[in-house]
Amino acid sequence: MRISDIQRCEVRPGRLVEWTFSPATVATAAALPTDSRPPAYNQESHIRTARTVREDGLFVPTWLGAAFDVPGRADLDALEEALRAWTLRHETLRSGFRWSGDEMHRFTLDRDDVSLRREVVGDFTDTGRLVRHLQDRFDVAADALGWPNLIYAAVVRDDSTSVYLAFDHTNVDAYSLQRIPDEINELYAARLAGRAVGAAPVGSYVDFCELERTNADGIDDTHAIVARWREFIGRCDGVLPNFPVDLGLDPGGRLPEQKLMREWLVDADAAAAFEAYCRRHGGSLVGVLAATSLIVHEIGGQPVYRTVVPFHTRLKSAWSDSVGWYVGGAPIEVPAARDFDEALAVVRAELQANRSLARMPLARVLRLLGADFRPTSPDLYSIVSYVDARVAPGATRWSERKAYGLLRVSYGDQVCVWVNRLDEGLWFACRYPDTDAAYKNMRRYVEALRGLILSVPASHLAAYGR
Repeated sequence: MRISDIQRCEVRPGRLVEWTFSPATVATAAALPTDSRPPAYNQESHIRTARTVREDGLFVPTWLGAAFDVPGRADLDALEEALRAWTLRHETLRSGFRWSGDEMHRFTLDRDDVSLRREVVGDFTDTGRLVRHLQDRFDVAADALGWPNLIYAAVVRDDSTSVYLAFDHTNVDAYSLQRIPDEINELYAARLAGRAVGAAPVGSYVDFCELERTNADGIDDTHAIVARWREFIGRCDGVLPNFPVDLGLDPGGRLPEQKLMREWLVDADAAAAFEAYCRRHGGSLVGVLAATSLIVHEIGGQPVYRTVVPFHTRLKSAWSDSVGWYVGGAPIEVPAARDFDEALAVVRAELQANRSLARMPLARVLRLLGADFRPTSPDLYSIVSYVDARVAPGATRWSERKAYGLLRVSYGDQVCVWVNRLDEGLWFACRYPDTDAAYKNMRRYVEALRGLILSVPASHLAAYGR
């Protein structure tokens, strides 16, 4: 899906309807005993960071979401049944955390105890007012420090109905969001037709959290993975890396506001040509990282590009259809290369050597390192992510359904870049600090990235007389 903010995802006026967990469901959750399955390290780190930032006096919304259309004026009863059925399919959505002193403990509702409350908010004729309402509502209802921390909404019109879902990050990752439009459209169509959906059971992210944490707690500070991160962080001057260009940040200043840059990079033909050129080195992910290493060296002058590359941790088929936060990070270091081909070879070697490190939660490693990584920013480090999203269910209908993955852009001192391959081409989105220097340098980056993607296949073809 195209990644966007709520302001630019084709919001249109109509009658707004919202669904949240019912008061009965919330009351039942409050009385639940502790679920012995622990939070994932990702979840615990995210919530602790949110609490630290809040204690420092700043409210930083960090929700993720999905937006898409269903045909015509929605049957709200059928849509509600579809939303509830989808919620029950994914256990993490009915699981939350409470504090006992400084310890986090999980609770999890039984399926039969989950019900939704529908509220007709009213008619909106002004798009700007509707956008502001949705953002403000999602900020409160999908807050990392609250529970429930999700909300569903629909804007109903005669010709179409737009559906919005917002979640705290503890519940979802980008891959989870990509599956939502197809799954809910399928459930909704089935409800309208009065037929059952014979969906296979979906693995529970809550179960995955327990397995991952047990594995992570089995290592100590002598483990090879910890040693590799210790060396990497040492070469980053004791911190995790940001995007290595001037971002105009004020050292020691307040967390800056952020902006979102999002646009088409290249069309489908250019994306295919770039992939073909990079395939011998592992494909477009390697190509995007290699290109980035060359570009940031030119802009920022750093002799080595260091970054943490996100990888999914859905290593078993049981998790492939599951909603959850299945993401880890692997460190790579790319010295300034003579040309793109040399950068490709170095990036491929770095990924081959280090990709397995993504299976160990970085929050566990940092705890073992004993370093003072007191979280003061929503992002531990900068990322450049590449995903071929064309394989997601229903991807061919995303444009028709006006499907978007939503980011809440609020505050942060890091740069996060996402490059998604869609049927139409490569889509670029970037969250960056709202400073003149950061804007200037990220524009330089995106234009140089576009130019390199277009020029590499062209030079390759020219070399062979084509």
